[in-house]
Amino acid sequence: MIRDLQICYQKNPIGLDELPRFSWKLSSEKQNVMQQAYQIQVIGSGQMVWDTGIVESEQSVLVPYAGEALLPMTVYQVQVSVWDNYKEMGQCLGSFETGLMTEENFAGMWITHAMPEEENGCPVYSKVFTNNKKIRNARIYATALGVYEICVNGEKVSDVFFAPGWTSYHNRLQYQTYDVTEILQEAQSNEICILSANGWYKGELGFDARPNRYGNKTAVRAVLVIEYEDGTTETIGTDESWDVTVRELRYSEIYHGEQYDFSAEKRAYGKAVPLAEAVKIGRIIAQESEPVRITKRFAVKEKIITPKGELVFDFGQNMAGFVEVVLPQLTGEKLVIRHAETLDKDGNFYTENLRTARCTDSYIYGADMVGCKVHPRFTFHGFRYICVEGAADADAAAFEACALHTDMKQSGTFTVDHPLINQLQSNIEWGQRSNFLDVPTDCPQRDERLGWTGDAQVFSGTASYNFQTANFFKKWLRDMAVETNAEWGVPHVVPNILGDQAGAAAWSDAATIIPWNLYRIYGDVQLLEEEYPLMKAWVEYMRAHAGENGLWQNGFQYGDWLALDIESGSTDRTGGTDKYLVANAYYAYSTNLLRKAAEELGYAEDAAAYASLYESILAAYNEEFVTKTGRLVSETQTACVLMLYFDLVKPEHRPRILETLEKNIGAHHGHLTTGFVGTPYLCHCLSEEGLHSVANEIVLKEDFPSWLYAVKKGATTIWERWNSIQPDGSFDESGMNSLNHYAYGSIGSWFYEKVAGITPLAPGYKKISVAPKLTKGIMEYKAGYESVYGLIRSEMSCKDGKLSFTIEIPANTTAIITLPEKEESMEVGSGVYQFAYETNVNLKQERFTMESTLGELVAEELGRQMFEQLVPGMLDNPLIKFAYGMTISELLVQSMDAKPLYMAVIDALNNQ
Repeated sequence: MIRDLQICYQKNPIGLDELPRFSWKLSSEKQNVMQQAYQIQVIGSGQMVWDTGIVESEQSVLVPYAGEALLPMTVYQVQVSVWDNYKEMGQCLGSFETGLMTEENFAGMWITHAMPEEENGCPVYSKVFTNNKKIRNARIYATALGVYEICVNGEKVSDVFFAPGWTSYHNRLQYQTYDVTEILQEAQSNEICILSANGWYKGELGFDARPNRYGNKTAVRAVLVIEYEDGTTETIGTDESWDVTVRELRYSEIYHGEQYDFSAEKRAYGKAVPLAEAVKIGRIIAQESEPVRITKRFAVKEKIITPKGELVFDFGQNMAGFVEVVLPQLTGEKLVIRHAETLDKDGNFYTENLRTARCTDSYIYGADMVGCKVHPRFTFHGFRYICVEGAADADAAAFEACALHTDMKQSGTFTVDHPLINQLQSNIEWGQRSNFLDVPTDCPQRDERLGWTGDAQVFSGTASYNFQTANFFKKWLRDMAVETNAEWGVPHVVPNILGDQAGAAAWSDAATIIPWNLYRIYGDVQLLEEEYPLMKAWVEYMRAHAGENGLWQNGFQYGDWLALDIESGSTDRTGGTDKYLVANAYYAYSTNLLRKAAEELGYAEDAAAYASLYESILAAYNEEFVTKTGRLVSETQTACVLMLYFDLVKPEHRPRILETLEKNIGAHHGHLTTGFVGTPYLCHCLSEEGLHSVANEIVLKEDFPSWLYAVKKGATTIWERWNSIQPDGSFDESGMNSLNHYAYGSIGSWFYEKVAGITPLAPGYKKISVAPKLTKGIMEYKAGYESVYGLIRSEMSCKDGKLSFTIEIPANTTAIITLPEKEESMEVGSGVYQFAYETNVNLKQERFTMESTLGELVAEELGRQMFEQLVPGMLDNPLIKFAYGMTISELLVQSMDAKPLYMAVIDALNNQ
């Protein structure tokens, strides 16, 4: 009856410094199940420290601890009891363990090395000790300036990578807690080793790949706390007695890769030295989000010898991570593994889009190491392919790709009977996996990999359907908050390594939009309250920079980044929509979100003040950007969408703006032209405004520009640009062409919310709307979302003139179900509901596209004779080249005059 007890969104967490909050889910095969009461009991050191008693309440999400003061480094047992409206009772057990709680409990000191500057190897700090008693438990608490890994007696103490994570190091620095009870040897000698590397702290970072962004020397701090069976405790902290050596890891940079030399002798550099007191270090805090782990592994899918003679292995999936290798027999001096996202149009290894990032790992070793399994430690690459040098006879089985990302729990699934859409959904998910690596990066491969706020903002809704993102975004938003100020506003990247840049619309609006999205999704009032000052600071920044007319019309703006509606030949990346129309649309939108947040938090005075500001912005906005008859100064798709979706225009002008949007899409033959700003909202807007069929057409387009164009080009992640790979197989050469960029994956929320119809009517999905829309080309879908209350499921099948739906609502919630072709909605409680009824709707998709070859059209649909009858003389037309493999897109590059004739043929075919 009760399951999935979570404490601060985690199962049985250790190293917790925050007051715990408890969540659980009810499960029952009965309908209309609601919780009536709960009881939480917490026991520490054999003593009851909190007993709520029986509380009559439906609350089952994020109940805050309110007992005795918690002790540091202590295990607490938790029992939750629940009673429902059927008088049934269930119980669930769990635990949590507090961390250091305060920095005063961190016994170890900061230590660093005295290695010469020319030493590129990574320092290992080690300590040998002996314990002579029986161990009850043992913990290591550790952090670093840089990144680190701990081994005890030669065994890595956890499966975590890139600790302590990337934060605003001068303000906040995380530490980690490790259980090493089973690794320590009793009554024997033990060795603890801490290997450290530059990471984000000292390593090369940013567009100029400049090192030392936070400091010019790495350092570590750790303490081992051993509790013995006799009740005594021993602590062993980092100090000047630790030895410093350089071992096999001779070079490590996130952008460039790692170099190992297993044949070289260990270099000793004496004892550790104290870190200089002048080094700026932020407040030390416990790990806030899930750590980075290996979450998926891929065997080689294909071994390739390229036209240039390169030995290449294809893993079949673009990802962020590294390659684990069983060291093969060398045919050269060393094994070199280079990484790339793609091959060029000739089939050769392609790395130009990596810019200065070398993305190369190398291993020097002797015969004694052949057959040993190794992998990098402190670097990651964006790749699908590797090029192997120095081992010409290497077997594909020796290489395994390891995908790395923050180990968020998957919360959503969406599948359909359309293979291209399924691949698109996979691409969206893998774009997130590849870029949610401790911070939400823009890309995992080139010399950038920064926490761009705009990318994260537009994708945050989709991200939270795919995975549980509460802790991931909470950590990142806390860094955003400490790096926001009145002078510069919200940074463009977080953590901010780009320096002082004035805030920019859509990017800096992550400060308001992401907290609000998290509140809608998880119902986390405490997090909304925590981020409210950040939300307010951003709105006040925009107000401070508004002119006399009340609008923000100055400074740099990204506009509708990478939109396609720019003038021909222009290299401007900000799109064709007026940049200040975009900026002030977000100014109004963020102000309204702030008003809503104030209302939810009970801040009545703020709510009234920001409601007034919002109305004044709307009035000025319509005066500046909308004529008296409802015409926009920018009649782009993005301008129309922002006006409609953000509800910025007068009701009487909405029909004209919607008509303008529809005509614009029609003028582009049903294609989008939107960039980073317009794309997330385009299809949502169309579906909500009664043009779901237009959104449907846009999503199912298979030619450029579209989502499925990339899929048909072999993409396994989302691209940065709509045309990252051209129809002829060549690449965009702007120097900014990632094939693993999640922003355009924002369409994923449309699949969940419009196709499957799952949306929250109350924060956290306490009340749910399930209102699926029939979508041409999708005869079946299955969607599931694991909310904080449990699984929400929406499934549909359209076969033999009958529509069938299965809808599941989790216990302790209610829902309103609105089915297609049904006039009335149904309000229901929890349970599984099935519906079936007859329909005349035809969801079959006509699949004639601009990427179809003429030969395919003839063979599959009409045959050669019927085709000639439809278009007399067609076989004498240059278009006959299609029959020999030339696609429409490729031909149009050579002859734009062919397009009208081809479109007439397509219309004729689709009318048969």
